[in-house]
Amino acid sequence: MEFDDSLSTSMGDFGEQTQDLEIPESLPMMAVRDVVVFNYMIIPLFVGRPGSIEAVNDGLNNNKLLMLVTQKDPTKDDPDEKDLYEVGMVSMIMRTLKLPDGRLKVLVQALSKAKIRSFLQKKPFYRVAIDLIEEPETPEVTVETEALMRTVREHTEKIMSLRGLLSSDLMMIINNIEEPGRLADLVGSNLRLKISESQKILETVDPSERLRLVADLLHKELEVSTVQAKIQSDAKEEMSRSQREYFLREQIQALKRELGDEDGYSQEIEDLRKQLRKKKMPKYAKKEARKQLRRLEMMHPDASEATIVRTYLDWFLDLPWRQSSTDVLDLKVAAEVLDEDHYGLDRIKERILEYLAVRKLNADTKGPIICFSGPPGVGKTSLGQAIAKAMGRKFYRLSLGGMRDEAEIRGHRRTYIGAMPGRILQGLKSVGTNNPVFMMDEIDKIGDDYRGDPSSALLEVLDPEQNNTFSDHYMNLPFDLSKVMFITTANRTDTIPGPLLDRMEVIQLSGYTLEEKTVIANKFLLPRQIKESGIKPGQLKLDDATLETIVSKYTHEAGVRNLERALGKVCRKIARKVAEGGRGPYVVSDKTIEKYLGPPKYMPEEDLDTSGQPGLVIGLAWTEVGGELLHIETSVLPGKGKLLLTGQLGEVMKESAQAALSYCRSRNKVLGVEPEYFDTVDIHIHVPAGAIPKDGPSAGITMTTALFSAISGKAVKRGIAMTGEVTLRGRVLPIGGLKDKALAALRADITKVIIPEENQKDLVEIPEELRKKITFFPVKHMDEVIELTLGKIPKHKEPVKQSVKAEK
Repeated sequence: MEFDDSLSTSMGDFGEQTQDLEIPESLPMMAVRDVVVFNYMIIPLFVGRPGSIEAVNDGLNNNKLLMLVTQKDPTKDDPDEKDLYEVGMVSMIMRTLKLPDGRLKVLVQALSKAKIRSFLQKKPFYRVAIDLIEEPETPEVTVETEALMRTVREHTEKIMSLRGLLSSDLMMIINNIEEPGRLADLVGSNLRLKISESQKILETVDPSERLRLVADLLHKELEVSTVQAKIQSDAKEEMSRSQREYFLREQIQALKRELGDEDGYSQEIEDLRKQLRKKKMPKYAKKEARKQLRRLEMMHPDASEATIVRTYLDWFLDLPWRQSSTDVLDLKVAAEVLDEDHYGLDRIKERILEYLAVRKLNADTKGPIICFSGPPGVGKTSLGQAIAKAMGRKFYRLSLGGMRDEAEIRGHRRTYIGAMPGRILQGLKSVGTNNPVFMMDEIDKIGDDYRGDPSSALLEVLDPEQNNTFSDHYMNLPFDLSKVMFITTANRTDTIPGPLLDRMEVIQLSGYTLEEKTVIANKFLLPRQIKESGIKPGQLKLDDATLETIVSKYTHEAGVRNLERALGKVCRKIARKVAEGGRGPYVVSDKTIEKYLGPPKYMPEEDLDTSGQPGLVIGLAWTEVGGELLHIETSVLPGKGKLLLTGQLGEVMKESAQAALSYCRSRNKVLGVEPEYFDTVDIHIHVPAGAIPKDGPSAGITMTTALFSAISGKAVKRGIAMTGEVTLRGRVLPIGGLKDKALAALRADITKVIIPEENQKDLVEIPEELRKKITFFPVKHMDEVIELTLGKIPKHKEPVKQSVKAEK
């Protein structure tokens, strides 16, 4: 919009008119925003506030003079006295133009710098009393001042050039100004400085100081403008390169379309979008997947980041967020499946049927955490497969033995090259459902090192109250594991960390009896080995008596793995005969078994007769592979009261030997020896198989009986084994692993077993057919053990308590 021509006046004429103006002491004042008016400055202003319009009109009606002051906060429409700077410019109104919206467009020229002395009027507009600030006379230009002026001119030129505002007319004016103060005002008015910085220049009266201040601000602005220009240049260059790549890519795609080739990348994006639309997953997961898909769509297909995002999206689509298999809730069918695959194991089968019954009545029940603990080869892993089959669920097995890296459970973060989710989510992806039977083998053999502690990571996985929000480091989103039925296996539970063991329901699996192994061999092992060997069932005949011989003389284990290997060896030899032209059937009996398996590897333990051999006692011990017999031998030799222990005994067994010796010394009258007797002999306790380390708390009464037998010269009765710990006063303490120890005794044809009385409650866990074959003798005191093993012992009196008087 143009000003009215009738108001136009040449600047030269106007300058001459203003030279002789007298400025009164009071003037109308108008506050301006976002600009500081400097000397000699001609500037158009848009006036819209009522008070400002009144001030302009008052100035026009009088001497056309107006005091312009900058307000500190430009957002205030009605500034108060404290919101205004004190120093401003007395300006003359040169032209005015009324706009259609009621505002005024005013062209003003700054005449003189002034300071507000007081406010004379506030309504309807401000009127102020002013004090003019006289500009000092221009001093003689020194070398320093000349250097400052050149610096200001050079910096101004550079800044204007960087900002794209450089003009020849402006630089000509700047180069022709010889007064320091006027140069400072002109440069300060043309730079985009902050209001506070411009006001500081205005309030500086001394021309040299004002020029130095402008030079400092110019130096700072030059640095900022240089960096800004570099950023803009880099961004423009990057944008140009991206645009060039985009156009080239579009040209390539157009050529492919012309040639009939499809755009594979766009098709892949569209396929991912369709799969994501169909995939059932929680809202938070779908939101994140869509976000990553948008990122992938914006990336170049050959970018390394695109490969990472694509793999991440593949995991989103492969994980079974809400895909579940339907449980078989028919308890009769489930019981038949369990009986079909496993013989015995009634407690475990009962527990699974209980879970199915609860599941049938309450579909929202959380998956149990079961731990099968027992020797190798008793069917822990295969039992998990049978459970999955009975429930109609998928089965996945994860071996934890030797695992040392926490990332195996929780996954790696996506910032690492080759990152992937942990083994938990990998397993769920492979089975395709979120409710499989997930078996974790060898949980007692997890390690830990500098890469973390996997057992600690399993605390969340195996906690039904927490695993519904399990977070894998790779996915970085909660995944619900509450529907998964976790089953863990262990050979022993004492090596499992306490917090982890507390989250699991431990079910103990003991070894099998001779009869159970025979049934398992007939029903499961032999048919499987016949099938794997390629022979027909009618080509091999093997009766129960022969199977019992194989079990007792060729295997020595709690489970059935070695038994299956022995049967496999027999089947392979029959397969060779058939392959050479034989027809069979081939009968394998007790008399011919050595032709297939060689001489017996294990002789029955009853061949080791303890009768007539003082100091020899059979104990029962528990190991990771089941129950074992422990032969303890004791000899009394002339000496000086030393106790010699051999056979790689652990600290617990050494302490048991010391307790046994102390008990025997307290029973010297029963033994018929003097107290000094123990100072004249050396006692040697030896446990055979010295290359095998032995330790545990269940050999106390065995060592005590052996020592008692050796000193008294009486042999232990035939066919007796024992287990239990002993105290210094002869009290018998309870032990663990009773069923495994009873099975070990039965394998050796031992029918009498001495046990602590407190273990009598554990007899209910032993099968009834096993209890019928073994007679258990519960005892509370060591004297009862001596009476059962060595015969009736004479009554003895308790030692008289003697008071000890302190010596004076």
